[in-house]
Amino acid sequence: MSRQRLNFSLVLGGFFFGILLTYTMVPSFVNHESQHAAKHQTNHGFSKRAVGQDILKFGNPGPVNDLLERTEYTISYNRRDRIAYWAGEHLTAANLVKGSGVDRDNSDFKEDTSLPSIFRSHLADYKGSGYDRGHQAPAGDAGATQAQMDETFLLSNMAPQVGVGFNREYWAYFEAFCRDLTQNFTDVYVFTGPLLLPQTSDGASVLGDTSIKLDGTKVTKAAAPSAQTSYSMNYKVIGSGGANVAVPTHFFKVLLTVKGGKYTSGAFVLPNQAIKKSTALSEFQVDLSSLQKASGLQFFTDLSSTNLADLCATVKCVV
Repeated sequence: MSRQRLNFSLVLGGFFFGILLTYTMVPSFVNHESQHAAKHQTNHGFSKRAVGQDILKFGNPGPVNDLLERTEYTISYNRRDRIAYWAGEHLTAANLVKGSGVDRDNSDFKEDTSLPSIFRSHLADYKGSGYDRGHQAPAGDAGATQAQMDETFLLSNMAPQVGVGFNREYWAYFEAFCRDLTQNFTDVYVFTGPLLLPQTSDGASVLGDTSIKLDGTKVTKAAAPSAQTSYSMNYKVIGSGGANVAVPTHFFKVLLTVKGGKYTSGAFVLPNQAIKKSTALSEFQVDLSSLQKASGLQFFTDLSSTNLADLCATVKCVV
């Protein structure tokens, strides 16, 4: 074979080898780019962006959902307001039995170092603020061991609460009510969290489609105005060296009880203010749908709402 024919064969062979190599490599590259884009997006029926135009190529700005799993409770943490979105618990008569020597006086409030410093609340934020460090998952629910109780004193489990008449009285009575439910039900699920609710011009708060206002020991509930209305969002923020921790206008608890395959539930929204003990807990009961609309949260999505009986029709909702 002449040198000219040999060179031509090598060139032709290299050409076809290059085509084959390109054919096998390009799909791999495209798939990698598509997978990178897909992990950042949810399909809402819109067309996908062209390959190579991934907006989140250098990171997703958030918001980050910090799911903090402790021994007795789990928290979904709100980095912006530096309080929880919610704290969830599963109570039974057995896990509420207090361990020997366990005492809340042995627990200290501590910053949650599992969170980045710029996104967590600090001990100095509450000092001199006039607000209590209010537990979302109560210390009284975590008495099995001292370590378990200590976890409830992490500041990620706290939100600013009015002390006299609320955190130290009515709210504490409500927490005890939840524990007492374990005497009548095999399982009690409790979700607790803060709310920042807008207000009407007359001072009523708007919860989804419902207007609510505490007058003495009665809560006035009405449909929110159907006409276009201007609402205002007013809440305080506390902090050392700057605004850091949002002060909720309200707090909620959503309860689910289980016994013999039957379920009851109740949703409650309480203002962050002193409440007279004589006020019936049922005054604060609200439609779950209104709470979900106001909070952006969904509860018990794996249960049919038709299977949920009214808790306050089953037990007396008083504290």
